[in-house]
Amino acid sequence: MAAEARGAAARDAAEKARGKQAALSFAAMAVLVGLPLWWKTTETYRAALPDAEIAELDALLFQLMVPVSVVFAQGVLPKDQERKVPFQQVQQMEIPLNAKTGVVARYHLSFRLITSQEQALLSQASVQEADKGLQPAGGLPVGSLAIYVIPPGSLLLPQGSEMYIGKHRSAILSAPLGAKDLLGALNDRLQQLIQAMSFTPETLVEALANRVPLGQPGAEWKRPFKSSFGYEITFSLLNPDPKAHDVHWDIEGALQRFVKPLLKKLSPLAEFSVDSQVGEARGREGVGGSRTLCPVQADGPCFSPHPRSSTTQLGVTPRFDPTSASYTLSVHSLPHVINPVEARLGSSAASLYPVLNFLLYIPERLHSPLYIRGKDGAPMPTNAFHSPRWGGIMVYNIEPEGANETSLPRKVEVDMVRTMEVFLAQLRLLFGISSGPLPEGALLESPGNEGLADWELDRLLWSRTVENVATVSTTLTSLAQLLDKIGNIVIKDAVASEVYHAVESAQQAMTELSLGHLDSAFQASKAAATSSERAFFDPSLLHLLYFPDDQKFAIYIPLFLPMAVPILLSLAKMVLERKQRRKEPTKMD
Repeated sequence: MAAEARGAAARDAAEKARGKQAALSFAAMAVLVGLPLWWKTTETYRAALPDAEIAELDALLFQLMVPVSVVFAQGVLPKDQERKVPFQQVQQMEIPLNAKTGVVARYHLSFRLITSQEQALLSQASVQEADKGLQPAGGLPVGSLAIYVIPPGSLLLPQGSEMYIGKHRSAILSAPLGAKDLLGALNDRLQQLIQAMSFTPETLVEALANRVPLGQPGAEWKRPFKSSFGYEITFSLLNPDPKAHDVHWDIEGALQRFVKPLLKKLSPLAEFSVDSQVGEARGREGVGGSRTLCPVQADGPCFSPHPRSSTTQLGVTPRFDPTSASYTLSVHSLPHVINPVEARLGSSAASLYPVLNFLLYIPERLHSPLYIRGKDGAPMPTNAFHSPRWGGIMVYNIEPEGANETSLPRKVEVDMVRTMEVFLAQLRLLFGISSGPLPEGALLESPGNEGLADWELDRLLWSRTVENVATVSTTLTSLAQLLDKIGNIVIKDAVASEVYHAVESAQQAMTELSLGHLDSAFQASKAAATSSERAFFDPSLLHLLYFPDDQKFAIYIPLFLPMAVPILLSLAKMVLERKQRRKEPTKMD
């Protein structure tokens, strides 16, 4: 009996030992294998990003270099100074903006004597023919300039002009009369001319407005359209009174003649799509809306000889001026025109690109003629205005009816030359294309049918390159901060690849700018902007945005808890038994 009892006790002890070993094995497997495997398989995948490079890119110090070739014509330099030519000189201008943004402009001047062929062009041709003949066969490199210095009093320049800015990348400058130190006297004029044909501190500040607040109140609203990969341009004709006016406009011919050459010149900047439309009011409730009594506007009452007047389809009520027998719109009422006009025009297809609107408005017979007057009360010469973030509107008045004209509607042929001159001028302003303040005594050549000089295109490329790099810096910095703040956003390899490409392209653009290679710098900045936008707006960055860690644990606890409870209870039982065994000898004592 005793032997059987001891055998049973031994079997019970062995069974308990096996139970303990099994519990410990399960616990060890769960802790050492299961938990790490679960944690690894459920973690958010985050590819490595170049955080250090992005932090360096956040502090932008632009180094812009403009290669300038200065050519001395015969008779400009004394004989003793001609022996020192050719030589080079670097002028530097620092433009501090804020702690994280700065610009250093370097003008790399290379001086040389004129060749016999170039001298013949300057001696015999007119200034326009000389500018055309002085251009190399392939043209000067993008971003570079050539300045020809001619003797003072030369008949090549018209009287009263000291410099001529052509439509390519060259200029002709008259040397100062009686200057002992010719180079010293030329420095200021050369710097003014170079800045007028490349960039100025003001244009760079406008390009960096996202990083450097503009100083003037409301200046942000005056900025040109932001740099984009594409633009949609819409030309619209709004005829609110088709019963009185049968309006025809040759928009297709005008686009081919005026718009297409300009957009072809701007093609390195972005892609363009152009369309046109015609809007007419039909009946009393058409495009223009229903007729109402003339209301009192914020700028005062409107006066009309008619007992019942109506608002124009522009959405504002003009005033009747009895002295000129015409209707007028004050400059203060123009901001109220955009929304009503936009509501009356057909909307184009949805696009990610900005839309530029150009509207030709034919006033109603009831409100003709209609003139836009400035703050001084004088009529605007073009009878048009533009909104920097929308487009332009031109009011096109029709000639008064003749004594023999009684039948309606009157057939009207729009003068497209006059109209497109206004629209092209507005288009240049919307893109920030302006010659800016020219140096005193400067004669500016018209760009012709192309609507844009080569140096004006370079001036735009300087601004857009700087703007693109600054935009990339802001975008990548914001993306890095977002991903660092929200740790459960997936970062795929494709997103990381776009970020790396954006950083490398931005760095390349900065390097090319410092070397004076404007064309390659712009292409690199464009590639950087494209990659940064793709990375920032990648849809995969939003998959786990609303799946925080507490929800992850809430999902997996019901799965793991039934398995973990027996293991935990077994471990707790083993701990209690071990404590009891330690206490038993003490009680026996």
